[in-house]
Amino acid sequence: MQASFARILVAAGVLLATVPAVAHHSAAVAYDIDKTVTVKGVISEVRWVNPHTWIFVDTKDADGKDVKWGFEGKVPNLLIRSGITPSVLKAGLEVTISGHPARDASQKYGEVVEVTFADGKTIKP
Repeated sequence: MQASFARILVAAGVLLATVPAVAHHSAAVAYDIDKTVTVKGVISEVRWVNPHTWIFVDTKDADGKDVKWGFEGKVPNLLIRSGITPSVLKAGLEVTISGHPARDASQKYGEVVEVTFADGKTIKP
């Protein structure tokens, strides 16, 4: 009886330990990590939300039409601890963002790799 109870406890512990691993996702599911897209424009919004920050950039497509791109960044707390704060990354700034585009090419979003500001300063949020 005690051996069966111990087995149940061990099995429950193993199952519970795997939940955090399953809860997080791989970037490769949503983004084509073998490709890079570069977008130049003006930041219209930065969302400092968990689980990931979002940077939205207003730009123009090849035909001159307005397009809004969204780029998923790292966890807000990690950015802030590394010196990338809301005063550094904010609406109104001209930027060039490179990142991995969505697997669905019709969607205008990606995973940010690097942000370059008009003055040449580069960050990796």
